[in-house]
Amino acid sequence: MQAIILAAGMGKRLKELTENNTKCMVKVNGVTLIDRMLHQIEKHNLSKIVIVIGYEGQKLVDYIATLDIKTPIEYVNNPIYDKTNNIYSLALAKDYLLEEDTLLFESDIIFEDSLIDVLLDDPRETLALVDKYESWMDGTCVKLAADDSIDDFVPGKKFKFDEVDEYYKTVNIYKFSKNFSCTHYVPFLDAYTKALGDNEYYEQVLRVITMLDEPEIKGKRLDGQLWYEIDDIQDLDIASSLFAPDEDDRLERISGRYGGYWRYPKLVDFCYLVNPYFPPKKLVDELKASFEVLLTQYPSGMRVNSLLAAKNFDIHQENILVGNGAAELIKSLMGILKGKVGFIRPTFEEYPNRYDEANSVVFTPNNEDFSYGADDLMEFFKDKQVDNIVLINPDNPSGNYIKKSDVLRLVDWTKAQNINFILDESFVDFADEENCTLIEQEIVDANSHLYVMKSISKSYGVPGLRLGVLASGNVDVIAKMKKDVAIWNINSFGEFYMQIAEKYKKDYAKSLVEIRAQRDYFQKMLAEIPGLRVIPSQANYVMVELTGGVTAKALTKKLLIKYNLFVKDLSSKLGGKQFLRLAVRDKVDNDKLINALKAEL
Repeated sequence: MQAIILAAGMGKRLKELTENNTKCMVKVNGVTLIDRMLHQIEKHNLSKIVIVIGYEGQKLVDYIATLDIKTPIEYVNNPIYDKTNNIYSLALAKDYLLEEDTLLFESDIIFEDSLIDVLLDDPRETLALVDKYESWMDGTCVKLAADDSIDDFVPGKKFKFDEVDEYYKTVNIYKFSKNFSCTHYVPFLDAYTKALGDNEYYEQVLRVITMLDEPEIKGKRLDGQLWYEIDDIQDLDIASSLFAPDEDDRLERISGRYGGYWRYPKLVDFCYLVNPYFPPKKLVDELKASFEVLLTQYPSGMRVNSLLAAKNFDIHQENILVGNGAAELIKSLMGILKGKVGFIRPTFEEYPNRYDEANSVVFTPNNEDFSYGADDLMEFFKDKQVDNIVLINPDNPSGNYIKKSDVLRLVDWTKAQNINFILDESFVDFADEENCTLIEQEIVDANSHLYVMKSISKSYGVPGLRLGVLASGNVDVIAKMKKDVAIWNINSFGEFYMQIAEKYKKDYAKSLVEIRAQRDYFQKMLAEIPGLRVIPSQANYVMVELTGGVTAKALTKKLLIKYNLFVKDLSSKLGGKQFLRLAVRDKVDNDKLINALKAEL
């Protein structure tokens, strides 16, 4: 068996990275794609490696000569690489296809070693390596029958987004038997290029072959093996984190992205906190139905969006402000506050990070569960001469919850003490107590010192819309903040969501019942795992302490590398104490994490 690598392309989308080098000479974590691929292939003792070169071909030849590859390498030159697509490159190497069985690779992919094993260990002679379609993928897809027969090759121009559940993406690694090349592929390749020219793709030939009664080629489905296609600098950045050779580095790179994990193959995110049971499908379908209008039209300005928020939260327009996520509003509000601010730690760091540490006064609960109540806060802050107090309720990451009647006592106490009270209730809807919000007209009217923050992203499961609100009886501060943030600070999708959300209140209430039940189940199952101590939570996450000698970092790393599960390591927040924060997801995902924890602890 031999290998053929197609490496003639220019890689224009990588811009200056391929200005003087061919695409496969781009480095991922200090190693070029071609270096990595050649050494992976060499482990399998093939008869030879044929490389089709073109753009900067001699540089590639000279570079490969330095890599100490023992397998014989032969080169085929594509002199018109800039006028043709990869069908011409493969046509130039067709005589090699007729000689023996072949592994066919494109040179712009990075993959783990086991992908080649997957092909070679399968007794079927002719296979297209495929993976279940995900939103980060681009290019040719296929539809498979139950027996792995390829029902259809779907090129990009024929792609239908309403059929993605049926699609598998071609990995651009194939196994061709000599017989398949002789009887099927090369004859059809010749006919196809004669009829349609050289500016096509070799997958189109496979598409024609799959229409035969006996096409021979089957799809080989991957089962979690890692690969990535590198077309631009974002692909390169993601591949660098996915394939970081050092596990600590990989964890740090992925953690440092702060989101965008839909671009990571099959990663299950237990780090970021959203409602897994909302929005309902009908709401999503309503957004989809208006997608083109929302995409092509400007959103309304601040006044209208404040009106929409007022409608949703049953409060006057002058008392509420909409933000591009709660983070925008936190930044603006913390910039307005003066004097000393009282914080509770551990907590959501966005608030203390937005304020001068020298003017920060911190209360830390003196118990193993990081629990506290209204009386604890009043006792601690009574002589601290603070001008403001920030409370996240339920708190993040502990899940500590103060019931509404006690929060109202804090409202009264801070009012008497002439202290501004900033209450973040982004997670309050998840608490067992019903109707525990303080975003009520009567409450804010009576308390101009009260500011109530809420992240719609977290409570309502729509983080991609980036929505948050702040309500207060201090209309002057609300008006000032409306001038501080941009007039078009949210997009049309966020605005439309606020326009229709009120229709789905019953669905939202149902989602809260579901997540509370799932949280109870999650906490119960976690408590049964040796080496874990569960901190009682009223939020959509659970904090756990590792008690069996395993560090939070080591376990976080193991869950990511081995199981593709991403959890929040809290050790840096808690002075080196070994805690994790685990988001509550649906039962299927929660069971994945529970089983992984059982296996590792």
